[in-house]
Amino acid sequence: MPNENRKRGKKHKKTQEHCEPPRDTNPEYHNRPSWIVPAQELEEPHPEAPFGYVDPDIKAYFRTVDDQIRTWQQERPYEENQDADLDPNEAKRIFLVAALSEMSEKEKQLATDPDCSVVLERMAYSMDDFVRRVFLDSLSGSYEALIKHRFASHVCQTLFTVAADTVSRETKGIYPSVADSKDKGELRTLTRLILDICEELTPVFTSLVMDPFASHVLRALLLLLSPTNSASHKAQSNMRSKKSSAWKARQGTMKSVFADNKSYDHVDSSRSVPNEFHEAATRFVRVLKSELSDNEVRALAANKVASPLLQLILEVEADHGESSLPDSLMDHVLVGIITHCHRNPDEQLEASDYLVTLLRDPTSSHLLETMVSRCPDPAFTMLWATYFRGKLARLATHPVANFVVAKAAERLNPTQLKGALEELESSWNKVIGSARTGVLRAMIDRACTLRAHEEDICQAVCNTFELFQPKDRSHLVSCVLVLKPLREYMATGRTKHSSEDAQQSSNKGNVDDSKEPKVQGALILQSLLRLNEPHCMMVTESIKSLPTEDLIILSQNPISSRVIDVLFESETVPFKVKRTLVMSLIGHYHTLVDDRIGSRVGDRCWAFADPYLREKIARSLVAHEQFLAASYFGKFFARNINLYLLQRRPDEWRELQSQSKSSSGLTTSPSAPPSAPSAIVQRPDSGDAEVSRPSETSKKRQSRPEDEIDAVFNASLGAKVKRTAVSATSSSDKLVVQKSDQGLQDILGAIRAAPSDDGGRGKRQRKS
Repeated sequence: MPNENRKRGKKHKKTQEHCEPPRDTNPEYHNRPSWIVPAQELEEPHPEAPFGYVDPDIKAYFRTVDDQIRTWQQERPYEENQDADLDPNEAKRIFLVAALSEMSEKEKQLATDPDCSVVLERMAYSMDDFVRRVFLDSLSGSYEALIKHRFASHVCQTLFTVAADTVSRETKGIYPSVADSKDKGELRTLTRLILDICEELTPVFTSLVMDPFASHVLRALLLLLSPTNSASHKAQSNMRSKKSSAWKARQGTMKSVFADNKSYDHVDSSRSVPNEFHEAATRFVRVLKSELSDNEVRALAANKVASPLLQLILEVEADHGESSLPDSLMDHVLVGIITHCHRNPDEQLEASDYLVTLLRDPTSSHLLETMVSRCPDPAFTMLWATYFRGKLARLATHPVANFVVAKAAERLNPTQLKGALEELESSWNKVIGSARTGVLRAMIDRACTLRAHEEDICQAVCNTFELFQPKDRSHLVSCVLVLKPLREYMATGRTKHSSEDAQQSSNKGNVDDSKEPKVQGALILQSLLRLNEPHCMMVTESIKSLPTEDLIILSQNPISSRVIDVLFESETVPFKVKRTLVMSLIGHYHTLVDDRIGSRVGDRCWAFADPYLREKIARSLVAHEQFLAASYFGKFFARNINLYLLQRRPDEWRELQSQSKSSSGLTTSPSAPPSAPSAIVQRPDSGDAEVSRPSETSKKRQSRPEDEIDAVFNASLGAKVKRTAVSATSSSDKLVVQKSDQGLQDILGAIRAAPSDDGGRGKRQRKS
C-alpha cells in the first residue's frame, strides 16, 4: 500500500457493544410495566418563530402575491380604455380569495415570518369586514406572544388600524352577509373580538408598556378604543418611530387594491364606537394606576418606549374626566399638583426637580406638552405660576423647553398673556436670532383667539425686527421671511427667491441660508394675517408696497407663497385688499404662472376674482397666448381661462364664468381650498361633453366648442359613449334644450320612430 493512503493509529475491530441499543439508565422506570413509555421531551420553540417556520414553497407563493399586490397598489386608478363589460375588481378579488385560502390555518406562522408578515400587512388593507373577522379570530389566544414579536407586532398594529371602519359600521348595525357553511360555530363580530383581545391583554398590560415591540401595538389599540385622541396630530405621529416609519415608506404604498379604495393613513375622530370600547380604555388606565407606584409611573416618562404610550393613556384619562381627580395618573406625573389644588388651592407650591428635568429632556418634554394642554384649569394656573412665570427668558430660547412654552401659551388667559409679553419684551431678539420662533407664533395665535392685546403683539413684532418708524414697516414681510432685523436685512441686500433659482442653487450645493425665506418667518406672517383688521393691515400694506417683480418672486417661492394663500383665506383681511392684490398683477400673469409654484398662486387669484375681474385678466393675456401655450406650467392656467372661447363667443364665456363663480361660492367664502379652480377647468370644451374616439376625430375639432344644434341632438338622441365613460353637459347646452319648442320635439320623435337601415350597420359590424 502506498504511504499516502496509510492512516495513523491502530485498527480496532467492531465489538458487539457498539451495536447494542442504548439502555435506559433511569432506575425510576425499571419497576414499571413494559407498556408504560416515558413521554418525550418537546423541543422549545425558537423565539423568532414561536409558532413554527413557514414552508419554503409557501413563502415563494406569498412573494408572488406581494409582487402582484404591490403592482396593483402603485398603478393608476381604473382607466376607461378597459373593457366596459369586465369588472375591474373581479380579477383582483379572485386573486385575493386564492391567497386567503392558501393562508388558512397558517396565519400565526405567516405573521411571525420576516418576509410574509409584510404581505399580510399589505393584504389587510384589501380585506372586507368578514375576512377581517375571520383573520382576527384565527389569532385569538396568542395576542400576547404576537404583539411582543418583532414582525407579528406590525401585523397586529395594521389590523387594529384598518379595523376602525369595520367597527364603525357594526356600531351602526351594518354587517356583511355571510354565506351558509358546513363549519359549525358562530363567528364573533369584530367589536366582540376587540373586547376579547382587551380582556386577554389586561393581566399583562403593565409588562407590555415597556416592551419595545408591544408598545406601538397598544397605541394603535388605544386609538381604536378611544378615537377622540386621533384628532391630535401628535397622537398619530406617535404611532410609529422614525426608524419604523422609514422602513414602512420603503415598502411602497399600502392601500386597498380595489377601485373604491380608501386611505387608512389617518383615523377619523368623528367615527362612532360602542360604549364598551370606552370602558375597555378606562380599564387599561385603572390597571396601570393600580399596579404601578408613583415613582414607577414617573419613570415611564423618561423611557423612549413607554413615554409615547403614557401620553395616550393620559389623554384617555382626560377624555373620561378622571384626570381632575386626586391620585390620578396625571396627578402622579405632575407630582401631586392636582391634589394640592383640591386641598390647599391658595398655598404656594414648591417647584419639583422632576418637572424641571422634564422641561429640558428631549424625550420627556413631549409628555409635559400633553400634560400642559390636558390638565385641569386650576392645575395649569399653578403650573404656569410655579415653573414658567419669571423663567420665560431662558425657557423661550432653550432648544427643548421652547416647545413646552409654546404649548403652554395656547392656554393663557388675557392677564397671563399680558405678563408674558412684558417679560419677553427684552428677549425677542435672542428668540429670533436662535430661529426658535414657536413661542412668538403661539402668542400671536393666542392673541388672535382671545381678541386681546393684539396691538401689543404687533408692537413686539416690530420691535423685534427693528421696525421702529412707520415707514420702516414696509419692509416687514422681507425682514420676517429671512428672520433678520432691518439693519441686517439692508446690509445683505434683496435677493431673488424663485423656486427655480432655489432648486438650481440647492443642486449645486451653494445655498445661502441667510438670504432664503425661512419657514418660521412665513408662519409668523400667516399668524399676523389672522389678526383683526386694524392689525393684519400691517402685513397687507407691506405686501402692497412691494414692487411687482418682488411680488412675483415672493409668489413663486414654495415657502413665501403660503403667505399669499393665507391672505386670501383669512376672514379678517378686507375684501378690497384681496381685490387690489389681484388687480396689481394684471399684465404680469403670464410671468407669474410660468412657474411651478406661481401657477398655483395664479389659480388662486383666478378663483377669487369676480367675472368682471376675470375678463380683465383674460383680456390682458390674449397678447401672451403663444407664450402660455409654450410654457410647461402656464398652459394649464391658459386652459382654465379658455381664451379661445373668449375671443370667439364673449357672451357665452361671460355666462359660463358667472355660473361657475356662483356655483363654487367663492364670492361669499374667499377661504376656499386651492383645489377649487380645478372644478372649473375645461367646462366649455367639447371633449368634456362628448366622449369620442381619438382615432376618428382630429384634435382641432375636439378643441372647438360644441355647436347649439349638436347640443340639441346629443341631448335628445343621446351620445354614443362607453358605459364607463362619464359624460358631462355644460349648463349652456341645457339652456338651449329647455328653450326648444314643441315642434322640434315632434320632429325628433319622428326621427326616433323611423326604421333604421340594418344593412349599412351590419357592414360596419363586419369591418370591425
